[in-house]
Amino acid sequence: MPRQGRLALLGAALLLAWHGLLLLLLRGRAAPPPPLPAQLLRLAQDAEAELRLQRDLLLQIQRLGRPRRRGAPEPSGSAPKPARGTAEPPVIPVLVLACDRSSVRRCLDKLLRYRPSARRFPVIVSQDCGHAETAAVIASYGAAVAHIRQPELGDVPVPPEHRKFQGYYRIARHYRWALGQVFRTFRYRAAIVVEDDLEVAPDFFEYFQAVLPLLREDPTLWCASAWNDNGKAALVDAGRAELLYRTDFFPGLGWLLLAELWDELEPKWPPAFWDDWMRRPEQRRGRACVRPEVSRTMTFGRKGVSHGQFFDQYLKFIKLNDRFVPFTQLDLSYLKRDAYERSFLPQVYGAPEVGLEQLRDEPAPGPGPVRLQYRGRDSFKALAKALGLMDDLKSGVPRGGYRGVVSLVCRGRRVFLAPPSDWTGYDPSWS
Repeated sequence: MPRQGRLALLGAALLLAWHGLLLLLLRGRAAPPPPLPAQLLRLAQDAEAELRLQRDLLLQIQRLGRPRRRGAPEPSGSAPKPARGTAEPPVIPVLVLACDRSSVRRCLDKLLRYRPSARRFPVIVSQDCGHAETAAVIASYGAAVAHIRQPELGDVPVPPEHRKFQGYYRIARHYRWALGQVFRTFRYRAAIVVEDDLEVAPDFFEYFQAVLPLLREDPTLWCASAWNDNGKAALVDAGRAELLYRTDFFPGLGWLLLAELWDELEPKWPPAFWDDWMRRPEQRRGRACVRPEVSRTMTFGRKGVSHGQFFDQYLKFIKLNDRFVPFTQLDLSYLKRDAYERSFLPQVYGAPEVGLEQLRDEPAPGPGPVRLQYRGRDSFKALAKALGLMDDLKSGVPRGGYRGVVSLVCRGRRVFLAPPSDWTGYDPSWS
């Protein structure tokens, strides 16, 4: 029997044992027993409620992840059954990290609207904070989502100089617990992680289903993200929504990871600032993520622990893809490292070099892409700012960059903001 099933039966057995004990006590006395102390009674009632909750949750997770009986119908709105002889699509849960935003409804509505199968894409909402209104919103979805609760709700001990960063410590603690539930308790082999302030695109699930095999086959890839950090409408080619890239920058904001990566990260998970920690060389280890030309997520959460940093200047302008791309029918092998570098780097360094003034004011030479070259940290930041890109660097890596190259659209032309062709690697001092 699967572990989930054993836990569910154990919970049910404990519940029955509790009721049996009460019945024996009542029948074994001629006179009514003295009332239990109120505090003890409340503890017993809380224990009973928790047992019921955990039993129902484990049964729900088991039901969502269990292979369908032969001949049983697929849930409404799901993809057609694979033809005989083809591989069954994998089960990829979506882990939604929630806290005190009742607007999580916007996130969940789109996830449930666009997911092609409840069985293949179970939605698990992990809630921190204990916020009652948000919990009620999540509960209103009933069996459509699984609701788990982070048990440690108190403040995290932090250094005195980090008291104002308490929120970042709590977020890192929640991520560690929730990912542990997905990969340790529920035993999934891959998961998509989103936060409660993200809205997804119509082909969000199609994209992740298609890129999952790449992560399994190419050890130089360690994640796939739905997000383009420089995905403002004026900087992308919305007509080429099928374009995907490799990037050395960890984008987050809707991302896919394998259980093997969690095995690697969990023992050294940081106490705070987990996303910037992911961007350090000792975690990335030369690996890349897949990211799209046009984002498959957008954020509507202006207020949060970051106090809206970057939201008004960049994030609220990110274009969300509105056209379904059948990624599972496309050949994505070009994203494997050797094939990608054979194609992408010659395209970058074969493009004519232009200056910023020429790019802005004059017709670019030829019909193809052009290259705008930077030669140092200050040069990169000045050009990125002039083009409307996010100009901050993490461990020396620019947002969306691959081997130092950032791809964008300017005045309808493909532009590669690139270092010299003899580039030798990122300089962490550029951060």
